[in-house]
Amino acid sequence: MMSTIFGKAASIVTTSLALLAVTASWAFAADALPAAGESYAKVLFAIGAMMAAAFSIGVGAVGAALAIGSAAKSACEAVGRNPAVQGKIMMTMLIGMAMAESIAIYALVISLVLLFANPYMKYFLF
Repeated sequence: MMSTIFGKAASIVTTSLALLAVTASWAFAADALPAAGESYAKVLFAIGAMMAAAFSIGVGAVGAALAIGSAAKSACEAVGRNPAVQGKIMMTMLIGMAMAESIAIYALVISLVLLFANPYMKYFLF
């Protein structure tokens, strides 16, 4: 019973986030609408850059979350087997978690570059 409720909630949240990701790009791309007679290349490029930024940070955050969860799980199992070395395991786990979190930070930097400092935007500004 509980898994059915969780499954429905997860599908509703996933669908809502996907719809938000697609429609938000179109809404914010309205600033880039061309004047009469110009091409829509700038609009399409802006939408593509926004969707690529959303995909980049999404994949980076999920990857970092999976890695951090795996590190914590393994550290808990190791401490459970040998509590005497808890300090060494904890230090190694924290370093590993920091390295995994850097993936999310790199994804954030890539997303911000795509949105605000895109080097290819000069080809679409007329």
